Amino acid sequence: MTPGGTRTAMTQTQAPLRVALIGTARRSDYLYGPLIKALPDDVQLVSVWGRSADSARKLGESLGAPWYTDLDKLVRETAPQIGIVSVNYGANGQVGLMAVEAGLHVLLETPIAHKLSEADAIIAAAKQRGLAIEVAEQFHRRPFEQIKLKLIASGLFGRVHTSFNDFAGHGYHGVSVMRSYLGFDAKPLQVTGAVRQYDLASHWSRLGNTTGPRTETQEHGMVEFEGGQLGIFHWTDIGYDSALRWWRSSRFLAEKGMGITVGMGLNVNEWLTLVTPDGEMPQFITLERRWERVDGGALIAMVAHTGDPNQPTITWENPFRPVKQGHGTQWHDDEIGVAGCLLSLVDAVRHNTAPTYGPYQARLDQEITLAIRQSSLESGRPIKLPLDPATQKI
Repeated sequence: MTPGGTRTAMTQTQAPLRVALIGTARRSDYLYGPLIKALPDDVQLVSVWGRSADSARKLGESLGAPWYTDLDKLVRETAPQIGIVSVNYGANGQVGLMAVEAGLHVLLETPIAHKLSEADAIIAAAKQRGLAIEVAEQFHRRPFEQIKLKLIASGLFGRVHTSFNDFAGHGYHGVSVMRSYLGFDAKPLQVTGAVRQYDLASHWSRLGNTTGPRTETQEHGMVEFEGGQLGIFHWTDIGYDSALRWWRSSRFLAEKGMGITVGMGLNVNEWLTLVTPDGEMPQFITLERRWERVDGGALIAMVAHTGDPNQPTITWENPFRPVKQGHGTQWHDDEIGVAGCLLSLVDAVRHNTAPTYGPYQARLDQEITLAIRQSSLESGRPIKLPLDPATQKI
């Protein structure tokens, strides 16, 4: 049995898609390799590629797959359909384009590319070859975010007017979360940003495992959308590893209520409110994590108990819940999110449809991030969208 849950009935008559890991970044080994092996009805790892023989060999031996340093040879000998590009942060655009030009549908790591011109080249090459692109923007696919998006889609909150990222994720991740509440179809028109550096007192860095004085870079942006909606973005580059910047939150203000994530690091609570029938007090929505057993196990669903008589319960079912109790992988929220990115691409390839997020959304999240920084460089001048890739300054 696989953790594919309800997907099993849909995919059991189809052969799994053949996957190559393109790149030897850490996530290839500890994240993507295990995810692929946990979804045997959907994907099969057939090969790995690396720039150097040593790194490619180590990854291949770790995952039990043939390894290559020649991508054309890999494609000829192992016939992958999908390439998962997981490389050094700065090489996303270059290697992503190489994988597409080799004829692979691709799952690209974030950002899709650092330069918009690189993103455009990848998109154009895929379109010319009839290939699908998905991007591993998993933040909005995590269970807590998925149930919030289902609640918004239900109409209970009415129109979302303003959305905030308060250190919930850096750059394009935070922009993506912020945009998700407004709707990914909301069109951004203008961005105003401020980027500042500040000296900080000596303290411990969790990621660096060092102690001493630090400097932080804060990024703040306001995005104006068509129809008057607003997106507010805040981030600090020490937000993942500093006791000085422990806050992690996202928020939305809607026509009929609001939602706010309140917490420290990954330990967060969701406060979602409508109003009581008399219109005088907030009415809190109760969120339930529903497990496969009373004492735990894998996540089955997120259930929102709304208090609304017309829609008392809204449920998001985990697509990776076990088919048979106790016989599935107990993934944490981020793994569920990344697996959702992969299966978005699998479904797009199988059914010749668009991925649920895709390259254009990924490009737009990166474009807004770049516009925030460009606005700051120009003393806070509002930057009209779209940006011209030929004049990109960042």
